[in-house]
Amino acid sequence: MFGLGGDGGTPWMMFALIGGMMVLMVVMQSRSSKKRKQQEQDMRDNLQITDEIMTIGGVLGRVMMIEEDSLVIESCDNVRLRIARTSIHTNITQQKRAQAEQDAAKAEQEEARNARVEEINAKRKKSRKGCDE
Repeated sequence: MFGLGGDGGTPWMMFALIGGMMVLMVVMQSRSSKKRKQQEQDMRDNLQITDEIMTIGGVLGRVMMIEEDSLVIESCDNVRLRIARTSIHTNITQQKRAQAEQDAAKAEQEEARNARVEEINAKRKKSRKGCDE
């Protein structure tokens, strides 16, 4: 009846299965797209003066003034450009902060791991001393 027996099944079940998988893929893709757009909007909303940014066109600069829908960046000595907020691709300063936080967390985890290993090794040495005597 459902394509598992010897009757060959119905092609409609196959089409329904393929259609269901397509719908699932579209839903998953739209959710990830919405999440990415929200992260980009948050990045643009959290800009601060002196942040280093890169525009969609590849221009690097430091934020000098922030307005509601635009900002002024300085790309070289006294070269200031007014750009739309939507043209910001990356907040380099924010990325550097996030990378520094990740590195600090990794170093802390590594330090804790090394301390545990040293503790275990010290216990093993103590137990071996007791066996030798």
